[in-house]
Amino acid sequence: MSRELQDLLDLLDLERVEEDIFRGTSRSALVPRVFGGQVAAQALVAAGRTVPDSRPAHSLHAYFLRPGDPGVPIVYTVDRIRDGRSFTTRRVVAVQHGQPIFHLSASFQAYEEGLEHQVGMVAAPDPETLPTAAEALPLHLPPDVARRLVEARAAVDLRYADLPPWGTVGRPREPRSQVWFRTNGKLDGEHAGSLLHLCLATYVSDMTLLDSVLLAHGRGGWAVGDVVGASLDHAMWFHRPFRADEWLLYDQESPSAGGGRGLGQGRIWTRDGKLAVTVIQEGVVRVPRG
Repeated sequence: MSRELQDLLDLLDLERVEEDIFRGTSRSALVPRVFGGQVAAQALVAAGRTVPDSRPAHSLHAYFLRPGDPGVPIVYTVDRIRDGRSFTTRRVVAVQHGQPIFHLSASFQAYEEGLEHQVGMVAAPDPETLPTAAEALPLHLPPDVARRLVEARAAVDLRYADLPPWGTVGRPREPRSQVWFRTNGKLDGEHAGSLLHLCLATYVSDMTLLDSVLLAHGRGGWAVGDVVGASLDHAMWFHRPFRADEWLLYDQESPSAGGGRGLGQGRIWTRDGKLAVTVIQEGVVRVPRG
């Protein structure tokens, strides 16, 4: 296991302050605020620790309310909304400086048999044929920006199937993006729990989802500074079991942008073609005023 992955696991290992109150720290990001995927993943950890392991999360719905301060801890308070015979519901509020910065509702379900179908998996190149982030990013970004972006994502092996937004600045193209990802190291033993894999996917799901919005307009994004933005809300549905340390394909597209906002939707597939997760997010996407 890489040191960076261990650091991420430590980040998700929240301190339990009271029965339903947890505290987490933050890691540095490219922008001077807490990375949205981090606070979402930590909130899901907090919710999941109040639910039996036999009831994995099947969905979450969240709002980003205020920018998080990476220099101070985040306190997560869990509200036990409902414990039913099949479903369990939790609400989590993340607080800094006495104000809520994030709100999450998550639902958990005991396993049961039922009707099953899924759409077919989309085509994508094999991940092993694609360059790593450390190989690809310096080709399209200033050295310092590329280095910081590689460091920020070092816990995850994330590979673009096509050029990322900053690789085609000024050339609008189809609003669709694909990345393969997995953790930068295997998870076993004490790290093999399903909740952790769901939380790791939640963490990664916020990294690239709005890329497709940028592609439609030939914008390079936050890495090059030709747009400013932030996540507004985030929803995920977990359909089938998966492992975050095995290759997952994140197929993303943007059906709409307007009013200073862009919508991204994505599907996460296992390598053998199982639809594992559906993700939808809206974010602020603004062109800086000169």
